[in-house]
Amino acid sequence: MDTGLLVLVSLALGLAVGSGFTWLLHHASLRGQRAAEVITPAVPDGVDEVIDALESAGIVLDPSNNVMKASPAAHAFGLVWNAALVHPELVRLTDRVRRSGESLTEELELSRGPFSEASLYMIVRAARLGARYVLLIADDRTESVRLESVRRDFIANISHELKTPIGAVGLLAEALQVAADEPDQVRRFADRLTAESTRLAHITQEIIELSRLQAADALAKPELVRLDAVVSRAVDQNRVVAEARRIRLVTGGDLDAEVYGDEALLVTALHNLVANAITYSPDGSHVGIGVRRSESVVELAVTDQGVGIPESDLDRVFERFFRVDQARARNTGGTGLGLAIVKHVAQNHGGDVRVWSQLGRGSTFTIRLPAASPADDAGIARPTAQPIARSTT
Repeated sequence: MDTGLLVLVSLALGLAVGSGFTWLLHHASLRGQRAAEVITPAVPDGVDEVIDALESAGIVLDPSNNVMKASPAAHAFGLVWNAALVHPELVRLTDRVRRSGESLTEELELSRGPFSEASLYMIVRAARLGARYVLLIADDRTESVRLESVRRDFIANISHELKTPIGAVGLLAEALQVAADEPDQVRRFADRLTAESTRLAHITQEIIELSRLQAADALAKPELVRLDAVVSRAVDQNRVVAEARRIRLVTGGDLDAEVYGDEALLVTALHNLVANAITYSPDGSHVGIGVRRSESVVELAVTDQGVGIPESDLDRVFERFFRVDQARARNTGGTGLGLAIVKHVAQNHGGDVRVWSQLGRGSTFTIRLPAASPADDAGIARPTAQPIARSTT
């Protein structure tokens, strides 16, 4: 009896030990599976394809903030480098989402990559992706922020520019009333009133012109334009002012070159360059207007012998309302919009404008435009050739 009892107890103990060992093996297997899931760099099914298709910057992060997947835009914007987030702001946003479990959206100013000083303005959305991952989606707003800044500056500048002639007109009108019985004073104030009203009209016209150039349909109906006609009209518009200061306007080069575009806009751009050259040139000097055509580009250059532009200002001369010499610009009636108009005319024609200058030696402004190709002329009416003198005084 004692022997049978011992056998039964041994069997019971054996079963218990076997069951415990089996449980331990199963538990270890589960832990190993979970550890493998943590180590294995995989994201939920379908996420890879979605990230690759995103135009926005998309990033998937594991619990250690390692980048498991990033879209091409995320790399292009410099948000990811060496499989990690570059910006601590994004790390903090990710950690907040993990702690709260809620999706968050923030507008952040970030550097473009780990070594760049350029800024990006981005709207970043962060959300949990399953139990382990966090998804970041970032949309670039840099251009819209820049345009908003330009708009604010433009409004501030235009308010300032209009305030001066408007205030002058009001003061001169009051002065006329007071001097009604003094003919000499009336004539003097009337002349100044006319000058200020002309200046105000000029500013308003250039603002309208610049707004039209920034419209999407500024060149809705391009035509074949002969540059001899453009040069001739621009020279004629500046002839009287040039003769009054004994400045000689000299033209030359490939004047029979042609481009596609708007003749009136090209005349306006060239007129602005010639007028500037005359304004900042000494009396008795000369201004050159030349055209040069290569195989695919037409260059329209205006060269003066004027005071020149400091190197530090060369990158800013095409900004709205920017003036190299504020005092002299006001004395000459400049609005600070002429070169901005030139830049937009060139851009609307698929070209650009460049400047070379040296203090005391003068400046050269060059509009570069795509040349009209004979192979593209089918169905386009050619303008009548305009005769032009090669040199005019």
